[in-house]
Amino acid sequence: MSTSSPFRQPALFLGHGSPMNAIEDTPYSRTWRALGEQLRAQPVPPRAILCVSAHWMTAGLGVTAMDNPRTIHDFGGFPRALFEVQYRAPGNRALAAQVAAQLAPLEVVQDQQWGLDHGAWSLLVHLYPQADLPVVQLSLDLRQPAAWHYALGQRLAALREDGVLILGSGNTVHNLRAARFGGEVPPYPQAVAFDARVRDAALSGDHQPAIDYLAAGEAAALSVPTPEHYLPLLYVLGARQPGEPVRVVADGIQAGSLSMLSFQVG
Repeated sequence: MSTSSPFRQPALFLGHGSPMNAIEDTPYSRTWRALGEQLRAQPVPPRAILCVSAHWMTAGLGVTAMDNPRTIHDFGGFPRALFEVQYRAPGNRALAAQVAAQLAPLEVVQDQQWGLDHGAWSLLVHLYPQADLPVVQLSLDLRQPAAWHYALGQRLAALREDGVLILGSGNTVHNLRAARFGGEVPPYPQAVAFDARVRDAALSGDHQPAIDYLAAGEAAALSVPTPEHYLPLLYVLGARQPGEPVRVVADGIQAGSLSMLSFQVG
């Protein structure tokens, strides 16, 4: 049964960066905690969260459709404390079915295996630390072009009118091979230029430069060597309704080539 209300839930794209943001006190974890407080103070709280994470890549589409999604520690080489984090939010089979209906006639597998990867829970532990909202993840079909992902965001936008907060988790610039960790590292010029292109597209409402990101040439090739961290942004931009405000909630480029640029739509 629909729980529609006249209140439209926001859509968020958050640069998640290092998984260590989940357990460390950083400028970004503090920003996410403050954002969570604002979201919880809304006149109408969301009934559930739909997350599109850079870390669930598939051939075809899947949506988590289990009652109790597991916490996935999909990384290595980090402290034991990070592997001990458990985010025990419930799933929501009805929302999973609703996502599939919104995307029909595309086939969306009702997945029973995945769970919540760190692209989701490393943010949610700060946004909703009580883990009291159901969370459903939608996978990324990496066979498809950027415009296809943007169009899916447009089709999923109706869920925002029905109490669902849409969360995209990735990084607009994500080149770990070029990253230089340790100390104060200035950002690469191409990372700055590409980040500015994305920012301008999001804030202006002209999303075509963000969709056609490969047209940025070398800056795109060096900033987005693989698409999985970039594509979640397009779902959030696609979910924006005409005239809706967009604001930057976090910014900065870490390790030379890892952008933390983040937006709230609505």
